[in-house]
Amino acid sequence: MELILKEDVPKLGSKGDVVKVAEGFGRNYLLPQKLAILANKGNKAVIEQMKAAGVRRSAKEKAQAEELAKQFDGLSVSFTRKSGENDHLFGSVTSGDIAEALTKKGHDVDRRKIQLHEPLKTLGEFSVPIKLHRDVTVHLKVVIEKEAGE
Repeated sequence: MELILKEDVPKLGSKGDVVKVAEGFGRNYLLPQKLAILANKGNKAVIEQMKAAGVRRSAKEKAQAEELAKQFDGLSVSFTRKSGENDHLFGSVTSGDIAEALTKKGHDVDRRKIQLHEPLKTLGEFSVPIKLHRDVTVHLKVVIEKEAGE
């Protein structure tokens, strides 16, 4: 069965791709979930228009992300946390904490864009990547210090 994807489908393809899939997968999953449409001449013309609009929108979003990336130059956030032996934290610093600190500094960034694979659990300086766009990634300096009085 030949289908045109309307959305990105992991391990299958991206929006606008023409893919061949098994009849059951297409009929029982992709079509009812509105992730794809049948590949015929009319639908192919519609998809070409959608691709052109998507390219323009992506270029605009990338320009906005690059402008935002310039604001992140030299920016850092710091946290003070209680820590135990070997500078190990009681608790951790998560992407939500970093997003909240950035919001306080006037930069509204979604926590899901912060590419922190696991929470930070030790004292020190860290470089945390923030993916603002598919092609634009900036690195934020995160400093975790020991709470005074320990």
